[in-house]
Amino acid sequence: MESKFLRAEEVAQELSVSKPYAYKLIRQLNDELKAKGFITISGRINREYFNERLYGARKEH
Repeated sequence: MESKFLRAEEVAQELSVSKPYAYKLIRQLNDELKAKGFITISGRINREYFNERLYGARKEH
C-alpha cells in the first residue's frame, strides 16, 4: 500500500531535483495547505495534493 505522504527524498527523485529544493517545494505546498485550513507535517506532502499541483492530476471520486 502506498503511503499517503511523500518525503523529501521521494519528491527529489520524482522531480530529479536536489533534496534541499525538494524541502523548499514541500514547504511551499504545505503553506498552501495551511492557508486552506489543513494540518500539515513538516518534511512531508500529501501525495494527492502533490500530484494535483504539479501535474494537474485530480482523483475523481
